[in-house]
Amino acid sequence: MENNQKITASRTTYSADGREAPGYLAQPVDGASAAVIVIHEWWGLNRHIEDVAERFARAGYLAAAVDLYRGVTTKDAAEAGKLMSGLDQTAALEDLETVVKFLRAQPGISAVGVTGFCMGGTFSLLLPCRINLEAAAPFYGDVPVDTSVLSNLSCPVLFIGGEKDEWINLEKMNRLDAALKQHGKPGEVRIYKDAPHAFFNDTRTEVYRADDATDAWRRVLEFFEQNLRKGQSAGA
Repeated sequence: MENNQKITASRTTYSADGREAPGYLAQPVDGASAAVIVIHEWWGLNRHIEDVAERFARAGYLAAAVDLYRGVTTKDAAEAGKLMSGLDQTAALEDLETVVKFLRAQPGISAVGVTGFCMGGTFSLLLPCRINLEAAAPFYGDVPVDTSVLSNLSCPVLFIGGEKDEWINLEKMNRLDAALKQHGKPGEVRIYKDAPHAFFNDTRTEVYRADDATDAWRRVLEFFEQNLRKGQSAGA
């Protein structure tokens, strides 16, 4: 659980196998035994996502936020939509795989998980279908139309969604739940009653729901504690 460790954080470039991906790295000053990748919404790697990474670092994780837009952020929904639709999914997944390999190479890191929001939630579900991870916690990400891809899931999933999400709607979340069961993959689809899309984002007062966000954060920390730091004490 969250233990308010002292941290350092800065912009960085992740490198592995001759590839590079920019991002924001937050880490406990006393080191970490597990890492979490944080993937941004369609707005880009903004201060909110940096803050989420810092929260994971204070909870004892090496937290690697990834900048899929390479320096571009926006507060305009139309521009965000253009950025997201213009993003090459294959190239983005290659960036994320680079970060996984970077984290695996760090001293003391024995497990890597991923989380993400909106667009980042979509990638959080796809990434562990391409490369081995120990846990994935997507927040209201899109569900593949062809759910057979989920047969390749390499880790347990905790999917966080909102009942009143008009984009990632109940039909999609129920389809994900059914696909996890069909393919025998460990996972939970947690749906918050009356919650809209992006209810975790505390910088957007029009959608933020403090009680649901607090509960979701607690559940994600417990999920990562169970799957990324097995056999270790909570404060390790």
